[in-house]
Amino acid sequence: MSFEDMFLGDYETILRTLVVGLLAYIALVVIVRVSGKRTLSQLNAFDFIVTVALGSILATIILDSSVSLLQGVTAYLVLVLMQYLITRFTLASDRFDDVVKSDPRLLFYKDQYLEENLKKERLNKSEVHQAVRASGTANLEKVQAVILESDGSISVIPKSDGPSENDENDIMKHVKK
Repeated sequence: MSFEDMFLGDYETILRTLVVGLLAYIALVVIVRVSGKRTLSQLNAFDFIVTVALGSILATIILDSSVSLLQGVTAYLVLVLMQYLITRFTLASDRFDDVVKSDPRLLFYKDQYLEENLKKERLNKSEVHQAVRASGTANLEKVQAVILESDGSISVIPKSDGPSENDENDIMKHVKK
């Protein structure tokens, strides 16, 4: 392989990359806009997978000349349609929702670490501390609860903003204790 082939490539391939890349990007933007905000929301693991897969498809369309623009756009549409159908099924069936999504899990509550939950989620106390610091709280004594959310993010509920008993039941009803 020559220096020119390795670093510059041939002009035909570069032209294809420019044209197909631009069209694939425009197609992705249009599909995402039409399909709605949920497509890129990352509310749960499935949404995250769709987001990553869309990016992977875009890269494949741009760089792999054996994949046509139409094949790539079809792949976009299949993913977006699957996400749409799965979210519709989760709205219609609690059982299906339980299969697709994980419930949030309580990691720290009322001055106590929930050690079993930390183990189940493969987290340690230092990661809880990191989330507390990232929330702007410097002291665990000011924290009502720390929750690992369905999307993998960690929520910190300060005591000062702590809900009343009725509000707390509402907020915590889907959280695994």
